[in-house]
Amino acid sequence: MKLDTLRDLFVEHIQDLHSAETQIVKALPKLEKAASAPQLKQAFHKHLTQTEEHVRRLETIAKQFNVKAEGKKCKGMEGLLSEGAELIKEDIEPEVLDAGLIAATQKVEHYEISGYGTTRTYAKLLGESQSAQLLQKTLDEESQTDEALTTLAEKSINVQAA
Repeated sequence: MKLDTLRDLFVEHIQDLHSAETQIVKALPKLEKAASAPQLKQAFHKHLTQTEEHVRRLETIAKQFNVKAEGKKCKGMEGLLSEGAELIKEDIEPEVLDAGLIAATQKVEHYEISGYGTTRTYAKLLGESQSAQLLQKTLDEESQTDEALTTLAEKSINVQAA
């Protein structure tokens, strides 16, 4: 796809985020299974439900622009998720694995927060207020997940790993 306009770039970002989110939908059940702390398992399960909704929102936005949500593969997310997958394969104590899973997941969250923030800004500049609202809702949820993981890490998981 040739990128001549901000609209073109916006569409590419929607497709990139869609790829990232669909990869996350596949990865979260593996993270949930690998986690040992019940509250971490629950956090991964909750985020899976949210992520499935994030995919639907991106598909809604793509429809509004008369494009497919699917595009090229998000290689950034692929790399981040592979780090988490490698960690699961390590010979590692369960408490330490939980701490590592939180760290790997927060890298993913920060990547998403960056992507959604930029794409939301593009939507605003393009006068696409409905898309901007949907992207902001997802951005808020990604930020809340990141904050919840930080709290979980600081109050229990990292403490147990230490």
